[in-house]
Amino acid sequence: MRVRNQTSVTEFILLGFSDHPLLQGLICGTVLLIYLSSVLGNFVFLILMYIDPRLHKPMYFFLSHLSFLDICSPSITLPKMLANFFIHSKSITYHTCMTQVYFFVGFTSTESNLLAIMAYDRYVAICDPLHYTLTMKKTICSLLATTSWTLGFLAILPYPWMLSQISFCMANEINHFFCDLTALIKLSCSDTHNLEIVILFEGSTLGFIPFLLTLISYIFIISSILRIRCTEGRRKAFSTCASHLTSVILFYWTLFCVYLRPSSMYSPAQDKLFSLLYTALIPMLNPIIYSLRNKDVRNSIKKIYP
Repeated sequence: MRVRNQTSVTEFILLGFSDHPLLQGLICGTVLLIYLSSVLGNFVFLILMYIDPRLHKPMYFFLSHLSFLDICSPSITLPKMLANFFIHSKSITYHTCMTQVYFFVGFTSTESNLLAIMAYDRYVAICDPLHYTLTMKKTICSLLATTSWTLGFLAILPYPWMLSQISFCMANEINHFFCDLTALIKLSCSDTHNLEIVILFEGSTLGFIPFLLTLISYIFIISSILRIRCTEGRRKAFSTCASHLTSVILFYWTLFCVYLRPSSMYSPAQDKLFSLLYTALIPMLNPIIYSLRNKDVRNSIKKIYP
């Protein structure tokens, strides 16, 4: 039976942050600078990890996937936001909106998978270093990365189909700067109970399982580090996972602030601010975090830019 699209809305209006031209211009100018810095920083990271043989290791292999994701993820939401500002429009077509939802959720899910895999990589490197080369060989790393991307996008395939079945009854103003899934659900005038159940179930599994695996990995990592008697040995062991741990904390902190706040604390302004931190700031910070805390990356940068 052919699926019938029940919505009568052909485009949405993204309300963004403010109607004040000066404030809106300041925000968009800052976002543009952050976005360009993010794309440039992650692109340089990809080049470094491709041309420098010292970075041809499992950790940097996964980091290259994270850098590629940090280029793609903000490119789904921020260019449209900036384009609307420069052409003095707030509209986004229905199909573009659905595409934003799918890829935004897909990239978020993939990133949580990658962070869990990188945590496991650090666990093996610190807790079982003698078997690291065998455990994290190239074929296994490629399989883990491929699985991370595949699960991230295949598992959320029901979202676009289920969104196409709900009605908006001509209500088309989204109080956000991009097509956020929760904002669309709040906008709908039809029964979204089934969609919310699917989101809750998949969020509890696809989101919680990688978080739990990451947490377990770091419990073992920290336990192993604390058993090292030598202070210098503990410092070196901790430095190998400090960058990744910082990225994990930033990633889950912003997601929890956006999606797991009590309803009594819900505020559209705070929601947009935390979403902006996730979509724009964190992809820019990741290359900086890994550059500052990683000796191999710093040496690679110095080799190219002495």
